[in-house]
Amino acid sequence: MEELEIIRYDEDGYKAMVFFENWRVAFLRYAEHFDKAGVKKLERHLLTDEVFVLLTGEASLIIGEEKKMVHMEKCKIYNVKKAVWHAIYVSKDAQVLIVENADTGKQNTEYREIEPICET
Repeated sequence: MEELEIIRYDEDGYKAMVFFENWRVAFLRYAEHFDKAGVKKLERHLLTDEVFVLLTGEASLIIGEEKKMVHMEKCKIYNVKKAVWHAIYVSKDAQVLIVENADTGKQNTEYREIEPICET
């Protein structure tokens, strides 16, 4: 059907799935570097906000210079504003929908190493 595209993503990690003009939609599922102990860097996008929507499982965002932890709730929109340091960690059963500018990448993103988050 040309009028409708249906996409499913069952692999691990991040994958951009739909691109249209200036935006893209991606899925994020568990991978080791999205595990609480695996998060070793923050990033900030210099040209775009980034939207996260938790669909299943559990996830938390790490936000700002002070690394504030924000536990995500399902089906709420979390809009990380342009140039704000952030990272995400997810449970093994998590699925997160992400929307951002289509050209977001290393060329317009900065990265900062952090100490791994200890399990408590």
